[in-house]
Amino acid sequence: MNTQRSFITGTGSYLPARILSNTDLAGMVDTSDEWIRERTGIEQRHIAAEGELTSDLATAAARAALENAGVEASEIDLIVLATTTPDNTFPATATTVQHKLGITDGAAFDVQAVCSGFLFALATADSMLRQGLFNNALVIGAETFTRILDWSDRSTCVLFGDGAGAVVLQSGEGEDDQGVISHHVRTDGSKKELLYVDGGVSSTGTIGHVRMQGNQVFRHAIANISSAVQAVLSDTGHDIADIDWFVPHQANQRILNGVAKRLGLDEEKVISTVAKHGNTSAASIPLALDQAIRDGRIQKGDLVLSEAMGGGFSWGACLFRL
Repeated sequence: MNTQRSFITGTGSYLPARILSNTDLAGMVDTSDEWIRERTGIEQRHIAAEGELTSDLATAAARAALENAGVEASEIDLIVLATTTPDNTFPATATTVQHKLGITDGAAFDVQAVCSGFLFALATADSMLRQGLFNNALVIGAETFTRILDWSDRSTCVLFGDGAGAVVLQSGEGEDDQGVISHHVRTDGSKKELLYVDGGVSSTGTIGHVRMQGNQVFRHAIANISSAVQAVLSDTGHDIADIDWFVPHQANQRILNGVAKRLGLDEEKVISTVAKHGNTSAASIPLALDQAIRDGRIQKGDLVLSEAMGGGFSWGACLFRL
């Protein structure tokens, strides 16, 4: 039976030109290429240029997604942008992207769920398209995350990078196993102290820096992500064996391996870009998705599973068919 659904019809991404290697970092903080690779799997990350804003990264990724989908910017009536590093406290960075794309109609707003932000944004846009409130959406994850790092803290500064990824989401009729199929998103505010930024508008009046208890985050990530994935599979009647590709949040190669092992997922089905991108927070899933589509691994009709966990704690999973 056909129902109103949403479909990913195009993807795009953008990475800043500057690359910061592990060797470069070793000259800035007490670390080494071997130490970083062994603990994270990361080799390098991209850094936004001076004056290059989150909205610039987001707009570039959005334009690439529009071109890939064959959709004009004027057709977009909804923009949902996931970011933890907005251009300004307000207005929403999504409205700046809307303006840069020349869009004068519809709605644009930000979603803040840190590394899980893209999945929360996708769930939000999907729900609004299914209700018939909008027809064509841009769902974007974009971060200049390196601007909230403490570059003297080797436990965090080696992990993150900047970038943006976007998808065009369009409404249409389809069967239950087509398009965006299911979401599962959750939060637990009691775990805030394990991963947070020690600044904010109403608390300190400063931007602050990322603070993290890495071992605790790792433990919770494996459990929470696995439970979200199992909830999505149970909701849809799918089994892990049905999954063609796994596109996880690119936090750390050890987490990617741990989740895949716990789920019993073939490692050859796991899309990993963490070595070259680092952790780009809300941008990591759409960046990895776009790369895997453009290099030919993910094909039309493939069943794709995504997951993420970030500060808050926030976490979730999404199942969709391209």
